[in-house]
Amino acid sequence: MSGEAILRAFELTRYYEIRKSMFGAGATVKALNGASFDLHAGETLAIVGESGCGKSTLARVLTMIEPPTSGRLEIEGHEISLVGNKPPSELRKQVQIVFQNPYGSLNPRKTVATMLEEPLKLNTDLDPAQRRSAAEEMIARVGLRPEHADRYPHMFSGGQRQRIAVARALMLRPKILILDEPVSALDLSIQAQILNLLSDLQDEFGLAYIFISHDLSVVRRIAKDIIVMYFGKPVEAGPAKDIFTSPRHPYTQALFSATPVADPKRRKQRIRLSGEPPSPLAPPPGCPFSPRCPRAQDRCRQDIPKLEKLNTVEVACFDPVS
Repeated sequence: MSGEAILRAFELTRYYEIRKSMFGAGATVKALNGASFDLHAGETLAIVGESGCGKSTLARVLTMIEPPTSGRLEIEGHEISLVGNKPPSELRKQVQIVFQNPYGSLNPRKTVATMLEEPLKLNTDLDPAQRRSAAEEMIARVGLRPEHADRYPHMFSGGQRQRIAVARALMLRPKILILDEPVSALDLSIQAQILNLLSDLQDEFGLAYIFISHDLSVVRRIAKDIIVMYFGKPVEAGPAKDIFTSPRHPYTQALFSATPVADPKRRKQRIRLSGEPPSPLAPPPGCPFSPRCPRAQDRCRQDIPKLEKLNTVEVACFDPVS
């Protein structure tokens, strides 16, 4: 990647303390345990992994829905304060989020125009007429009609609701959008429409996307770079084309082997992992993937590997796939 990063994350963590109860001692759940990455303007970084790997926790930390336990965040070279429970104004304006469920993320008691005008009312000095004009302009940009402005969410389909959610996220003209499984609740044909819309908006506004998904076929289509997470930590990171072509971490290899391939002449060998991901309340010693890894060695069960450069990608593995 070239140019300065618009967003840089350094060792972001999010821990949850489980209080002691009459049935057992307290514990610490490390939902996010050291995520570092750079994001560049106009590009899409995908975060992938199984359920519970820390993807959505990362999204909530980046938007300060939840404050991190530790770590640093920079936007355009300026460090953002991550202390307290209220997002600083510069973060709120520069980083917005689109959630997975378009049925649950919109207020059923407010019209589309009211929801779109609300960020402007809270964060700008625009008068009511200017706010209304800006809302109507954004409604048009996401492919809806002017008469939709005064309708309520229950009057729209799932795809239309997600367009409204995208419009709301763009009202403050952010530079970064966090997209947390934005199409997983939609039919396939509608998914394609929303992905095309996101691509057009990215080109128009120069947006940077962090695209969180478990659907690798979607990720292959839109992402320039990928971070693969397991048990709260990145285990492989780099250009999407290189990771899809030749995954180096055993977990990445197994995860990607389950992705359907459009070419009927190309055969893929499905790699099935034994066992389940470890309990966050009782993490194993050493590499958290070692109990399921077919390449695990004694060292893997004692030490935790760090991300290290391997050609064009970074891999956290003592015995990466060649």
